[in-house]
Amino acid sequence: MSNLNSSFLKEMGITEWTSREGSPQGLEVTKEAATTHAPAQDHHEAIQAEPRAYWWFFGSKPQGDAQTLFQNVIRVLGLASNEWSWKGPSDSLSEIHLPDNGMPVVAFAFGGPAAQKITGERDPLPQLRETILALNTGSDEEIPVIASFDLAQVAAQPKDKALLWQDLLLAKSVLQNI
Repeated sequence: MSNLNSSFLKEMGITEWTSREGSPQGLEVTKEAATTHAPAQDHHEAIQAEPRAYWWFFGSKPQGDAQTLFQNVIRVLGLASNEWSWKGPSDSLSEIHLPDNGMPVVAFAFGGPAAQKITGERDPLPQLRETILALNTGSDEEIPVIASFDLAQVAAQPKDKALLWQDLLLAKSVLQNI
């Protein structure tokens, strides 16, 4: 994992595990090589590239610490500004349109109410988490939805950051298999 991603995970309070046996042969990076590779260049190149997939984030607009946490989530996922959008609770699902280019989409709901609204489910958040749900748009196209904690709750209870990370990894896995 890159130093940039490691620092974001650390900032989110997530412990990065390393093998006790040391790094496998051929994967060791010298300090010299690590400093010559500029993460800013990678970020700039990612913005210039065509989006690989699209993320729709649903929930109440984060503020304060929750906004900082969301920005870190975007950075850790490596998303450029053209690869995600925020959908508020008042946004109508009928106005949401899939990208014209057939790009895969995953929806990520922050909080139980957001997940219930976009999926039509009535179960509480603990039963909705760790499950691949479907966006209730009324069209034939199924968009996978992953439900997780509200960002304000995660910011207030840092122990939930690891569970948020698990949900993000599930969403990333779903996207890779579309």
